[in-house]
Amino acid sequence: MLAPVKSPSLQVDDLHFVLRRSTRRKTMQITVERDGELVLSAPPKVDESALRAFVLEKRFWIYTKLAEKDRLQRQVPRKEFVGGEGFLYLGRSHRLKLVDEQDVPLKLAAGSFCLRRDALPAAREHFIRWYSERAKAWLSSRVADYRSRMEVSPAGVKVQDLGYRWGSCGKGDWLYFHWKAILLPARIAEYVVVHEIAHLHESHHTPAFWLRVERAMPDYAQRKAWLAEFGMNVEGL
Repeated sequence: MLAPVKSPSLQVDDLHFVLRRSTRRKTMQITVERDGELVLSAPPKVDESALRAFVLEKRFWIYTKLAEKDRLQRQVPRKEFVGGEGFLYLGRSHRLKLVDEQDVPLKLAAGSFCLRRDALPAAREHFIRWYSERAKAWLSSRVADYRSRMEVSPAGVKVQDLGYRWGSCGKGDWLYFHWKAILLPARIAEYVVVHEIAHLHESHHTPAFWLRVERAMPDYAQRKAWLAEFGMNVEGL
């Protein structure tokens, strides 16, 4: 069995970068991904000494970004599933109400999440299932809205736990989204959709990639900035 091919990388002191080169890129760029992964993008002919010098020049900015992400992660509290606790759905917080009887374990009714008391031991699983079902329908609808204008034919939409990623473009042109995307405000979740659709054309975050995103969503930069600043605050379960 063949070993998996590792992406080129660069180690500068305690900073480890995934190295991505593109003939379309004219300048170097450092990206701190949502999971804390560091990506260094560069033109093909930039040598290692220049890459290292660029990293050292940007080192303070990198450490600042990593510290911000760590702080935001530690601030997100886990849910206790008690009456009155707030749960997000498309950017709005809905209070939890514990009820003795209803036809399903969990539902959203009259502006509140209603959870049957006998379902409390598995409350987290019920919420993830509820969010996943709504996310599948809502995100599939947004993909349908953009597929023609972005000239793509995705195989379909799958919703699952993607760790620190909001979305992913998988093999066979499947679009994957984290179930937590349905917790985001609608306009931000829509940006996640456009972002992943653009990856059907461009695998990496090249200038051509961002141009495709901008053509479909002219104000994408504002939505992208909101997601980078506040996305880590989306409540855990």
